[in-house]
Amino acid sequence: MIESIPDFSKLKLLVAGDAMLDEYLFGDTQRISPEAPVPVVKTRAMEQRPGGAANVALNLAMLGAKATLNAIVGADMQGEVLRIGIESAGVHAALVVAKSLKTSHKLRVLARNQQLIRLDSEEDLSSAAGELAELFATQLPGCHAVVLSDYAKGTLVQAPRLIELCRTAGIPVLVDPKGTDFSCYRGASVLTPNQAEF
Repeated sequence: MIESIPDFSKLKLLVAGDAMLDEYLFGDTQRISPEAPVPVVKTRAMEQRPGGAANVALNLAMLGAKATLNAIVGADMQGEVLRIGIESAGVHAALVVAKSLKTSHKLRVLARNQQLIRLDSEEDLSSAAGELAELFATQLPGCHAVVLSDYAKGTLVQAPRLIELCRTAGIPVLVDPKGTDFSCYRGASVLTPNQAEF
């Protein structure tokens, strides 16, 4: 059986949610540190990738859609790397740059195909959620669908307002939810919880 991928090229899609920069350090380990019982990793390569809602927008662009990302980032290097990363992949970046906040960032250290540690640098982004909602409203015209990608970092604390804007405009809204209380997503067209959330 041959599966065909639909033509996404005529679709204009808006993704709003918690974006993050995923960073990976790859290396080798052959000894334990004399300072603590932890492996010493000699790094040999590093990768930086859009994560969270930014990864969703990136995947839609890879399918050929015209994708826009609405997210909150800090006025920092990670936010700039994230913006450059998605724009170079063809995603339009409609970002709230909050000077008082930092970009969500996850650093993973891997050796011999094993993840040794993950370091998360993040904070509650809800203080900039109102500004994001205002920006979101300006991005809606002409959209065929909206995806809300919630990782519980605070970007989507005004999800009911965003969903209402979509309903008023007659635009379907798909939600990748977080947690177990889905009442804040009331009015969405589709929810896609994972098994544990469901």
